[in-house]
Amino acid sequence: MNIGILVFDDMELLDMAGPYEVFTTAARVHGRSQPAGAAPLFSVTTIARSLAPVRARAGLQLRPDATLGEHPPLACAIVPGGVVDAELGRPELRAWIADQRRGAGLLASVCTGALLLADAGVLDGLAATTHWEDLDALRTLRPAVQVRDRVRWVDTGDVLTSAGISAGLDMSLHLVRRLHGHELALRTARQMDYDWRDTP
Repeated sequence: MNIGILVFDDMELLDMAGPYEVFTTAARVHGRSQPAGAAPLFSVTTIARSLAPVRARAGLQLRPDATLGEHPPLACAIVPGGVVDAELGRPELRAWIADQRRGAGLLASVCTGALLLADAGVLDGLAATTHWEDLDALRTLRPAVQVRDRVRWVDTGDVLTSAGISAGLDMSLHLVRRLHGHELALRTARQMDYDWRDTP
């Protein structure tokens, strides 16, 4: 299963690195019970508007694996947050998010990534959450979104949103549970030595 994680300048590093670690760890843990040479359960691809390096909010540079227009079909697309002002309103990003809503099995956001989903119109009529500091911004940006507070994540079926930063780890383990099962999610959390909050 291909997992795609959007990357962009000023993203919050843990918003993308948390899900990246969850899915790559889950693939490693799962692989221990598979024959030698078997394909990994999850393959994670970082995706950006171009292949030029992006600089995370804390300054770390990352080189994307693929572009919005050229990446494998995704079982799950994840949109991190951070400082998203420059990304809001970008037609190509709006179109990509809308395409993933239609084409990927699951579309998820971490923290203020929910603002990018809302900007693309994919949260209209759905319950959603974001970082506690940005709940009002989400309400203002897209009044049709049913904003939820005091939850770690919201799962509406094909679209999921999570609260700030570390909540993305909890949601990503929930995604592993949905895509492969509760046991693998538990084993992944254990491997990461992470105290998973497995309910929203």
